[in-house]
Amino acid sequence: MIEVRSKVWFTIGDNPIMGKGRRDLLAYINRFGSISAASREMGISYRKAWSSIQVMEEYLGRRLIMRARGGRGGGAAFLTEVAKDLIATYDRVVGGVSDFVDHRLKDVVKVQKEFH
Repeated sequence: MIEVRSKVWFTIGDNPIMGKGRRDLLAYINRFGSISAASREMGISYRKAWSSIQVMEEYLGRRLIMRARGGRGGGAAFLTEVAKDLIATYDRVVGGVSDFVDHRLKDVVKVQKEFH
């Protein structure tokens, strides 16, 4: 069966800022309050998670994560309002793209199937 799929990336110039993976990383940090826990949940290294955060923050020029250093109970990480807004905006854009693909392009796929 032929399917139409799309991927959404936020970019600045040619520099990718956020896609589904980075969106999910931020959401898991928000959920668990920890970069380490978020990276484990995603199956990526802490280093990759932290690098992704740094890239986003560098290009946006804004903090996305606030960290509290660990002690006996460990540290914590919190999303800034900028990060929460970025997730919400990404989700709205993805929803809009999905609606467009699902409703407007399904007829294109039907036509393609008739020729095969």
